[in-house]
Amino acid sequence: MSYPPPPGGWHDPSAAGPQSGPPADYIPAQPTSADPYSPADPYAGMKSGDPYAPAGYPAGAYPQPGAYPHPAGHPGYGYPVAPRQNGLAIAAMVVSIVGALGLCGYGLGGYIGVVGAILGHVSRKQIRERGEGGEGFATAGIIVGWISTVLAVLATIAIVVFFVWVANQDPSDYDSGTY
Repeated sequence: MSYPPPPGGWHDPSAAGPQSGPPADYIPAQPTSADPYSPADPYAGMKSGDPYAPAGYPAGAYPQPGAYPHPAGHPGYGYPVAPRQNGLAIAAMVVSIVGALGLCGYGLGGYIGVVGAILGHVSRKQIRERGEGGEGFATAGIIVGWISTVLAVLATIAIVVFFVWVANQDPSDYDSGTY
């Protein structure tokens, strides 16, 4: 028994004490019929050809193996293996996201997005030719890449317009000294 004894009257089954159950020399009774398919045979229900069917079920009444849904992430036996991911598609998405983040630097970092968009187009062609996976990564790279490129072009136009406007201001308006 464990020390101190656990609450609730529970006892440690590994502790020495009176044992319940059959004695160690007990052997269960075996069927004595000479006919292996007689009702006395405990495995009579399994003679249907389905080794997983429990005894007492007629053939075909018990669901076949694989009929139940499998846990998430564990494909059942016989399912095809997922195709290999195209590395260029993943690179396209990563480069496009970096280009989108580059928009924070006056918008000019978004020009990196054009590289991601082009990588996405090339990877989609490779995916179709090779039968690889990664179509979603390539599409995301194309969309994000072109959006960040368009925003970078708009930011560049806005910066150029701003500097042209500042250059065309009359300097005498600032030097007049009147407030």
